[in-house]
Amino acid sequence: MDVLAGQNKQKEQDFLVASISQLSILNSTSPRVVAKFHYDSGVAELRFDPESDPNGSVHFDLHTSRLFKLSPLQSVCISEASEMDKEKSYSRGISIQFINEEESGNFHCAFEQWKKEVVVQGSNLPNGTVSLSKSKFDDKIEESSAKMYFHYYGQLLHQQNMMQDYVRTGSYYAAVMENRVDFVGRVVVDVGAGSGILSLFAAQAGARHVYAVEASEVAEYARKLIAGNPSLGQRITVIKGKIEEVELPEKADILISEPMGTLLVNERMLESYIIARDRFLVPNGKMFPTIGRIHMAPFSDEYLYMEIANKALFWQQQNYYGVNMTPLQSTAFQGYFSQPVVDAFDPRLLVAPAISHVIDFTSTKEEELYEIDIPLKFVSSVGTRVHGLACWFDVLFNGSTVQRWLTTAPGAPTTHWYQLRCVLAQPIYVMPGQEIVGRLHMVSHKAQSYTLHLTLSAKMWGPGAELGGILQTSSGKLDLKEPYYRISQPQAYPSTQDQQPNHLLLTQDMQLQPQDEEGSDLMPQALLQDSGAELHSF
Repeated sequence: MDVLAGQNKQKEQDFLVASISQLSILNSTSPRVVAKFHYDSGVAELRFDPESDPNGSVHFDLHTSRLFKLSPLQSVCISEASEMDKEKSYSRGISIQFINEEESGNFHCAFEQWKKEVVVQGSNLPNGTVSLSKSKFDDKIEESSAKMYFHYYGQLLHQQNMMQDYVRTGSYYAAVMENRVDFVGRVVVDVGAGSGILSLFAAQAGARHVYAVEASEVAEYARKLIAGNPSLGQRITVIKGKIEEVELPEKADILISEPMGTLLVNERMLESYIIARDRFLVPNGKMFPTIGRIHMAPFSDEYLYMEIANKALFWQQQNYYGVNMTPLQSTAFQGYFSQPVVDAFDPRLLVAPAISHVIDFTSTKEEELYEIDIPLKFVSSVGTRVHGLACWFDVLFNGSTVQRWLTTAPGAPTTHWYQLRCVLAQPIYVMPGQEIVGRLHMVSHKAQSYTLHLTLSAKMWGPGAELGGILQTSSGKLDLKEPYYRISQPQAYPSTQDQQPNHLLLTQDMQLQPQDEEGSDLMPQALLQDSGAELHSF
């Protein structure tokens, strides 16, 4: 199967051209013409179709064509002669008259984008093209999940939802612009570029060139958006393909990406970010973001617990249109508690200070993300029923000038990630000062997510606590792929509660020490010292 036709099928792009004429008859007039960029039989072409004469099309192979601007509204497109010619020559050319300068600029930018696409993914690459063999991504992700994933992110409405998360987008913009010194004159790879917004940020910051790699159909929209910003777009190449499969003509000084999902790791795009590091980043190159942290704390929320438990009441009916529903009651009850809850919760619901699990993107191995085992240990601040484990995350952009955090913590400005809570079917009871121990074991699966195995236990307290006995244990198995999105539900919390919220949250703007000149690990000793949190890292 042809690589360009099979792996990178393009949608046609139309530009209205006032007229064209052969160079030998520049003074002649021509009917209005539509210029189209598209693939035809495996060849990337620029085609000019006169509106009044469908058979009068003029075709240019983008591999061998060049475009020159003669004036703000006039350009010349020429095509090289056969490669068999001993001397460089051009077999034919046309003069193009544009309607206005904006259309001319957009056309020239689109021409350059298509030329770059041909060079990057065509036969000119010494190390190959998009791989036709099965990639690592295909080996570990089931086809149906990948198809739905790329379909979802290929839609503009979902891209808009993320872009309108101003905490997210504003943090990225600030991190890039505050650290221009890292971008000026550098090569950047945007991993999972989506709409191309981060690529445009990098170009604004002075990047020499940006390779925007995007596997979904939104790559076409990214190409159009970038073409509409020609002053930046001339330094950006959009490449449609998976990061595991594409080849680039040069290494990157910086990787930029937004690979975070719910609980940081959902959708398993962090693995692609790590693969991009191993494939394309120069030694000691920078990664934006640099470090991710998953924060966890036990919580108490009677409203949420009863809301979930009450869903199973439907299956308690013994006469539902003459049918006894109770045989499925237990299964339904367990099913509702297997869904992690995604919403924004009141931080006063936390019953102990949070601990953190750190993932350093600059050093973590891809395989270490397949299975994540986090030991849990807390000391309860209050006497209450513990209903489960609350989780959120933050990421650090460790720039040379400014270190900026993007946080999804409860009580902070809400993001489209919200927070996540794992609710146990059987709550446990704790007293002030009582130790809560357990384990969060996260196992990846082929649906681009994780199975969560959670255990929380209340240890002995008071006299004899040093013996370390377990008084009560509760466990649950949850599927991160199938959360309960509770974000539209009313949050009915009492106005006064016994919990003291401020000391239960980590400070989110901790500073890390920059790497030394020998590129030593950027590991979070400062995190340990500044936060007082217990950290578990790879």
